[in-house]
Amino acid sequence: MASVLAQCAVIRKSAIDETLGTEPSAGKRLLEPLKSLALRHGLPINILEDYAVVNEAEVHRHESDLWQCLEGEVTFVYGGELVEPWAKKLLDGGVDDREIKASEIRNGTEVALRPGDWLWIPAGQPHAHRAEGTARLVIIKIPAKDLVALEAVPGWK
Repeated sequence: MASVLAQCAVIRKSAIDETLGTEPSAGKRLLEPLKSLALRHGLPINILEDYAVVNEAEVHRHESDLWQCLEGEVTFVYGGELVEPWAKKLLDGGVDDREIKASEIRNGTEVALRPGDWLWIPAGQPHAHRAEGTARLVIIKIPAKDLVALEAVPGWK
């Protein structure tokens, strides 16, 4: 049986420059044109902008996150356990229990990332981030070798 190989893709500096040239706006978003380029080629990388935002706590059971702060400052809380977690709700009314959400993390470690700093969050680890001003971060999604068991998610009952 023939398999289809994924295609290689080049991300040009001009695309990154255009992405970082985007004007900030309140909230959390993936920045264009890198967002569309990543979607079109199935790339595990994006640039996320947090602007005056507090994000929900979450656990990815199926993938790890590698973050790099490019601009601004962002505060992460990682580890600890989720408080009153729930499975991610889908637009069609279903749930995706590969992603677990919560309003907060109990007993986590807090760290501020500044330009040039990196943070590795393995699959199964609670995490959340917030920014008072504007922060831009590279996010690389790395598939986990195995799906973390639901009962192993800290705080899941």
